[in-house]
Amino acid sequence: MAIIPSIINWLNVKRINQIEIFKKYPFETQQEALYGLLAKAAKTEWGKKFNYSSIGSIKDYQSRFPVQTYEDIIPYVERLRKGETNLLWPGEIKWFAKSSGTTSAKSKFIPMSREALEDCHYRAAKDILVIYTMQRPGTRIFSGKSLTLGGSHRMNQFSNDSLYGDLSAILIENAPFWVDIIRTPKQKIALLEDFEEKLNLITKSTVNENVTSISGVPSWYLVLIKQILAFTGKNNLLDVWPNLEVFFHGGISFAPYREQYKKLILGDQMNYMETYNASEGFFGIQDDPLNSDMLLMLDYGIFYEFIPAEKIYSDDPPVYTVAEVVTGVNYAIIISTNGGLWRYMMGDTIVFTCLDPYRFRISGRTKHFINVFGEEVIIDNADKALESACKATDAVIAEYTAGPVFMNTVSKGSHEWIIEFEKVPTDLTIFINALDNTLKSVNSDYEAKRFKDLNLIMPVVKPVPRGTFNKWLKTKNKLGGQNKVPRLSNSREYIEDLYIIAGIKSQT
Repeated sequence: MAIIPSIINWLNVKRINQIEIFKKYPFETQQEALYGLLAKAAKTEWGKKFNYSSIGSIKDYQSRFPVQTYEDIIPYVERLRKGETNLLWPGEIKWFAKSSGTTSAKSKFIPMSREALEDCHYRAAKDILVIYTMQRPGTRIFSGKSLTLGGSHRMNQFSNDSLYGDLSAILIENAPFWVDIIRTPKQKIALLEDFEEKLNLITKSTVNENVTSISGVPSWYLVLIKQILAFTGKNNLLDVWPNLEVFFHGGISFAPYREQYKKLILGDQMNYMETYNASEGFFGIQDDPLNSDMLLMLDYGIFYEFIPAEKIYSDDPPVYTVAEVVTGVNYAIIISTNGGLWRYMMGDTIVFTCLDPYRFRISGRTKHFINVFGEEVIIDNADKALESACKATDAVIAEYTAGPVFMNTVSKGSHEWIIEFEKVPTDLTIFINALDNTLKSVNSDYEAKRFKDLNLIMPVVKPVPRGTFNKWLKTKNKLGGQNKVPRLSNSREYIEDLYIIAGIKSQT
């Protein structure tokens, strides 16, 4: 079967060369992307409002209007959902990706143009296979099927001609007919709205398939894998699918789940390839199997800008192009896309680890951090600290969230960590010390606030029973799909909700 990836490599020589070109000429590629977007949208309502046809430089574009948030474009999205055309992007928008990055009741509906689907998301899916096949010429993933665990979609209440749903469901719905030949489960099952029913049907319909690859969000795949192992009575997923060789994962950090996967997929044949896709676009692919950092994909019809995360709420924050960023700085991502998002702050933050080519890692969310006491703890800090604590105590974490314990007249402040352990620590005190010491080592602001317990005292870790986080998400109607547990918060909202679910009395 090695002939199949060889043919695919032969067919994609042009694409591989294109990737090498944007790696060599990143700024020129981005400049071309912006001018292409402006020309395409010049006759839309938005393009006319800001006179896109007269823009002659990146600086000129940046001066036309400020950075946008979802709240700024809601009036346009509502009009699009009612059937209006040529507002943010030419033509009619029939699909909207429902974004559920947090457990907030408020949902975002991101416009999905045909260009966003074809030139961004589907192109990225092809690139993943091209890059993986180039890395492993002897791969046998094409000898079997790919299992995809997606979301669902439903009719939008404004117009019978427009639909909304999770990004994964939209991609499944709009994929070419031949994809069903190499994908499992069938589309009817993949798009079921009831997540628990979907898991049961996927389990029954796929255990006898020749699954060679899986793709999706790590947290929800763990639920499926455990169910499949329980159904089959196996302890190793490779005993169910012996030809399984790769997990293409994204949506959330893989770090908190890595050890669980090692225990459920035994042996050394399994590969893991990280991707960075969101409702707003597809941004990165791990192009080096020995380096988990991702390559910034510069030719998907997306123009990037970056704001230092610590300055996003200042009156006049600096905004940089790819030519101006540096390594080691936490940046908020600003995107202009072929879906009609213009200078849009999507809420994610990244850190560049290399500039030749542009590789990065996801560091967190602009609104998901703890900075009640000036400590500026971000998700990347938390993941590293928890990984260290787990190694020190032979623990495995299923889910976690953290927030502040506020100061009062008799006690100082601290951080409280609600953790659902897959394997409990051998010693919780050692776990807490490792967590605290690693946070000090990776975050100087946290270290300063912890100095001699002046502002912050030792963190509190509260284990909760297995299944607590899933029960919590279910109460929010956010079980499955691309829904995520919010990791860090400046309030105690999530912590107090979880205490109620777990039947534990709050300590505050």
